[in-house]
Amino acid sequence: MSKTLLINARIATMADPSSLGLLNNAGLLVDGDTIAWIGPMADGPDNADTQIINCGGRLITPGLIDCHTHLVYGGDRADEFEQRLEGMTYAEISRRGGGIRSTVTATREASEAELLNQSRPRIEQLLNEGVTTVEIKSGYGLDCENEIKMLRVARQVETEYSVRVMKTFLGAHALPEEYIDRADDYISLVCDQMLPQAHAEGLVDAVDVFIESIAFDLPQAQRVFETANALGLPIKAHVEQLSDMGGALLASEFDALSVDHIEYLSAEDVCGLADKNTVAVLLPGAFYVLRETQLPPIKALREQAVPIAIASDANPGSSPLNSILMTMNMACTLFSLTPVEALRGVTINAARALGLESSHGSLEPGKQADIVIWDLNKPSLLAYQIGINPCSGVMQAGQWRKPFKEGAV
Repeated sequence: MSKTLLINARIATMADPSSLGLLNNAGLLVDGDTIAWIGPMADGPDNADTQIINCGGRLITPGLIDCHTHLVYGGDRADEFEQRLEGMTYAEISRRGGGIRSTVTATREASEAELLNQSRPRIEQLLNEGVTTVEIKSGYGLDCENEIKMLRVARQVETEYSVRVMKTFLGAHALPEEYIDRADDYISLVCDQMLPQAHAEGLVDAVDVFIESIAFDLPQAQRVFETANALGLPIKAHVEQLSDMGGALLASEFDALSVDHIEYLSAEDVCGLADKNTVAVLLPGAFYVLRETQLPPIKALREQAVPIAIASDANPGSSPLNSILMTMNMACTLFSLTPVEALRGVTINAARALGLESSHGSLEPGKQADIVIWDLNKPSLLAYQIGINPCSGVMQAGQWRKPFKEGAV
């Protein structure tokens, strides 16, 4: 039996451009790996040869999407957490050889099997909270062999857990020790060898660059973007996290899928994002862990109708956060997003940030059947509750990843 009809549910379709698209007393028909029908139960389809599941008034949403993570890495950076508590800044730690470079050392020393084993609890936590699509970046290898190793592990995560993994090449994440004071030479390595080789192995869905005073400047980023364009790959960018360098505008000129962090993005530069329909990805975990005080330009993003996504930024240094639900709560508490904006930020807008909006991120006929059933009936509870996981059923591409058990909510 390939058809499944979910009935007696509250469904947040996320298909409306400004709301949850909430349907009460509704149903949803899955045929194979696709949504075939959705609507009021009174208008439901023929039930012949269909498995019927009574959701008992529970909430259904699209599968959640974590559109910015660094899940594959070696080691940890708990010592730097202590250093920051003692007064050192993220930039100071980086300049002293810590930060990203310390994770590079641990990642280079780890085998593919060891990296996969360390990544398992991180991805499992996200999956347990209803994530069905996750982006995983490279960026802790910083040479051909180890960048490709990281991307291969990301592909293994996708295979082992049957989750959609979007693999992003972030070779231009930091300057490795062997290229100190030779940033242009390193960018040549990224553009001439690292990215083409990873792409040739089918390991790259998008290309990212960290544009910052402790990372790479605009001309260097432009070289990477031009290389990505020549290979037919979309781009993303870490920008305006610690200072305003104009990275968001540069990325938008290359039709970037998203610009991420953006705490120091000026309100004036938001217009450039709106013109290109580039998604603004907010990362409240890093804001929280680094004890940042500069807020992203939320008001300007809303006024210019720039799509806002949110993501965990799961990484060992600035955001050791592996909870998409906690990310939603942080986005509301720290950035004053509404619960509706938070849910849109991990569904349809997160899909846009990955270039997947035509098939993922909302519940509509013809889209992939990535569906979560929650043991609650108010959508706002997803962002409101802290430390509670109400996920009671997950369907990925029409197959139960976490089977739902019928019963009263």
